[in-house]
Amino acid sequence: MTPRTKTALNLFWSFFKIGTFTFGGGYAMVRIIQHEIVEKQRWLSNDEFSDLLALAQSSPGPIAINTAVFIGYKVCGKLGVAATLLGTIIPPFTIILIVAMFFSQIKDNQDVERILKGMRPAVVALIAGAIFTMSKGLSKWRILLAICSLAIIWLTGLSPIYLIIAGAVGGWIYGLKKTE
Repeated sequence: MTPRTKTALNLFWSFFKIGTFTFGGGYAMVRIIQHEIVEKQRWLSNDEFSDLLALAQSSPGPIAINTAVFIGYKVCGKLGVAATLLGTIIPPFTIILIVAMFFSQIKDNQDVERILKGMRPAVVALIAGAIFTMSKGLSKWRILLAICSLAIIWLTGLSPIYLIIAGAVGGWIYGLKKTE
C-alpha cells in the first residue's frame, strides 16, 4: 500500500468517525473535525484549518461537506476528496435511511423526543467549543470584530452574507496595505 493510499484510508476513517458520532449539523462537527485533523492527526496547522474553514463557510453548500472537500484536497489531492466525502456522507446517510424506515413507528414516541431534547445542550456545547478553540489564535481586534459582527446580525437581522462580503473586502484591502 502506497503512503498516499494509506493517508486516504486514514482520512476516510477519520471522517467516518466524525460523521457517525456528530449530531446537530455541520457547525457541531467543526470542533470534532479540528480535534481530529489538527490536534490528533496533525495533517493541518490551526491556521490552515481556520483558513479552510473560512473558505468552506463562504462556499455554497453544507459546511461539513465543504470542509471535508477542502481538507481532503489539501492533505491528499483528489483521492483525499473522495475519501473525506465518502467518510462524511456514508454514516449520516445510513442513519437517516434507518430512521426513515422506522419513522412512522417512532415519530410520536416520547422516549425518542426526550433523547433528542437531551442531545441539544451537547450540540450547543460542540458549537461553542468550536468557536472558543478557533478564537484562540485571533488577535484582540479580530475577536472584537467577530463580537461586533455577531451583535449586528443578532440585533438588526442583517444577513450574514453582507458581513462575509465586507470581511472579504476588508481582508483584501488590509492585505494590500500590509504588502505596500
